[in-house]
Amino acid sequence: MNDCVFCKIVKKEIPTEFLQESKDAVIFKDIKPSAPVHYLVVSKKHISSIKEVEHENEALIGHLVHEAKIAAEKLGLSGYKLVFNVGREGGQVIDHVHLHILGGWPR
Repeated sequence: MNDCVFCKIVKKEIPTEFLQESKDAVIFKDIKPSAPVHYLVVSKKHISSIKEVEHENEALIGHLVHEAKIAAEKLGLSGYKLVFNVGREGGQVIDHVHLHILGGWPR
């Protein structure tokens, strides 16, 4: 995907500070946060949406969740939400699989 903003971030064509990076994912702050703490866990493999995930991608999706857990611990979040938006009607804006880490609300 030549015009995919997340592919460009993954390839470091768009400068972005990563909270963490693994072989299969990167994590960085959302530029339009909808929570006090809002990070994105982005697959390095371009898959447009959860709707496009196949059996062969199950480990990758599990990896994104595990990376989110590690990031939440680094961020000191004791509670948080993990959200996949699926399709425009589900709030997905960028056509590239990514998981939102949302937290930081007062108790």
